[in-house]
Amino acid sequence: MSKQLADDSIDLLKGLIAIPSFSREEDKTADAIEFFFREHGLDPKRQQNNIWSFNQYYDPAKPTILLNSHHDTVKPNTGYTRDPFSAEVEDGKLYGLGSNDAGGCLVSLIATFRHFYGQKDLRYNLCMAATAEEEVSGKNGIESLVPSLGPLDFAIVGEPTLMDLAIAEKGLIVLDCVAHGKAGHAAREEGENAIYKALKDIEWFRTFRFPKESTLFGPIKMSVTVINAGSQHNVVPAECKFTVDVRVTDAYRNEEVVAIIKEHVEAEVTPRSTRLKPSSISIDHPFVQAGLALGRKAYGSPTTSDQALLDITSVKIGPGDSARSHSADEFIHIDEIYQGVELYISILEKLLR
Repeated sequence: MSKQLADDSIDLLKGLIAIPSFSREEDKTADAIEFFFREHGLDPKRQQNNIWSFNQYYDPAKPTILLNSHHDTVKPNTGYTRDPFSAEVEDGKLYGLGSNDAGGCLVSLIATFRHFYGQKDLRYNLCMAATAEEEVSGKNGIESLVPSLGPLDFAIVGEPTLMDLAIAEKGLIVLDCVAHGKAGHAAREEGENAIYKALKDIEWFRTFRFPKESTLFGPIKMSVTVINAGSQHNVVPAECKFTVDVRVTDAYRNEEVVAIIKEHVEAEVTPRSTRLKPSSISIDHPFVQAGLALGRKAYGSPTTSDQALLDITSVKIGPGDSARSHSADEFIHIDEIYQGVELYISILEKLLR
């Protein structure tokens, strides 16, 4: 049964690859997914470009597991030698934009959802959500949909992990910082150089270690990545702007990190957003234990996904390899999709029965 489901989903993936679905322009792939759900009796619902469905015997008294992956893509890498919208199979590989990130995960989860859709007496409800705008962390994707889904116990987020268990994920904060000085003529002892004031703060960002460190990730990593100051050689700059990339671990909440930074630096610090949160799930969670029992590995993921926009416990797992994401001539092995469907079903069987 699962092979036929996987075959159907591979055909769906081929169709999705052929449809351009850049973030915020993924309405046509939403149409295709909605049609697939209807064609297979899955009673889809739609909010903008997000498509979702609950299992046939949904029971509001039971907890619900969210199965989620995205159908938007980045724009093709400039190094492509193939047509990114041509779903070609060669040497067991399915090529095409979004095949690995995250089409293989999406269609494998849809196959898994179909497997359980009409089954009675499951211990959990299942909600399958194919969502939009993941690649740009947009506000019209999973973040906007979750409030419409009701209470969720935890989430399985489909991203390419070689079907290993990403039990933690780093969050991201981008900080815009401004060091303020006072303008003056460079030839005289005038002014207060904002660059020199910024250098002190930049050195703090380079050397500071937060007291708490993650078991999986170690310390939070802060990197100054952009700097801009001055207008001409003979004027002491009154302002120096710089940008800091902060990769937050599961040891802190984003708001805590911003508060600590503001306590230690003199520059004005403005986070662009604190939406992209770190996440983690206990190694003892039944889903994780079920995956480990089937020979999968647990690890911490440095890359950001829709997990960052969820306020519920989640695990990231899916067929494909993160190293192929956003690469030229992107592909996924057909066998990886078959394995993904089998493993998703096997792990969930241990929870749902």
